[in-house]
Amino acid sequence: MTPLKTALVTGAGAHDGIGVAIARSLAKRGLSVAIAGASARIHDRAEELRAEGFQITSHVADLTKAEEVTRLRAEVGHVDVLVNNAGMGSVAAPALQRSFLSLTEADWDVGIDVTLKTAFLVTKAFLGDMTERGIGRIVNIASVTGPLVSNEGEAAYSAAKAGMVGMTHALALEVGRFGVTVNAVAPGWVDTGASTEEERIAARHTPLGRAGRPDEIAAAAVFLACEEASYVNGSLLVVDGGNILQESKVQIG
Repeated sequence: MTPLKTALVTGAGAHDGIGVAIARSLAKRGLSVAIAGASARIHDRAEELRAEGFQITSHVADLTKAEEVTRLRAEVGHVDVLVNNAGMGSVAAPALQRSFLSLTEADWDVGIDVTLKTAFLVTKAFLGDMTERGIGRIVNIASVTGPLVSNEGEAAYSAAKAGMVGMTHALALEVGRFGVTVNAVAPGWVDTGASTEEERIAARHTPLGRAGRPDEIAAAAVFLACEEASYVNGSLLVVDGGNILQESKVQIG
C-alpha cells in the first residue's frame, strides 16, 4: 500500500486543543502536517511543533469562505490525510448557547457555517486529488452532541455536528471505490482551555469519572487516518468514556 505522507488538520490554533493534539500525533507517525486556523496563533502552534522536531507548516484562513479555502489548497498542495476539526468552540468564540426561539437567522448561519460549511468546502477542495491518486483518509471531528445526544440551547451546533456525520456516511459510499475512506470521531466531554466549569463538573459523572484528554481524541483520529484502518469506512467512533450508555448521568442518593 502507498504510504500516507502528508496531512492537513483544520482548527488547530488552540495550544491545548484537539486539533493540535491530532497534528502532533500524525507528525509522530512521520507525516508532514499542515495546520490551519482562523487567526495568527496558528503560527505559534507550528513553532511549538517544529521545536519538537516535526515537519509542520501553518496557514491562516477563514474556512467559511470558498476563496480562502481555494488559497489554502494552493498553499498546501495535495494531502493524503484530511482532518476536519474546525468548528469546535474556543475561548475566543465559544459555541452559541441560545434557545431555539431566540436564534436569529444569522445565529443559525454562523452555527452551521463554522462547523459544517467548513468541512464541506475543505473536503471539496482536497478530495479530488485523493480520488485521482487512489488513496486518502478523511476524518471528520464531529461530537456526541447532535448525532447521539444534545443540550438545551445547542440546536445549531447539534445540527451542524449531526450534518458532519451525514456527510461522512454519504461520502464514504461515493469515494470508497477510489481508495478513499471517510470516517468520523464523536468526542464527549474533553478538557481543554475552552471547557466551562459546568462541563468539567459534568465530566466527573462519566463512567470513568473524568473528562477526556485531547490526545485521547487524537488517538482515535490517527487510527482512522492510518494505513491499517483501510477497511474502516463510514464509521462513527465515539470517544466519551461510555457516557452515552448512562440513563442517569448524576449520582443519586
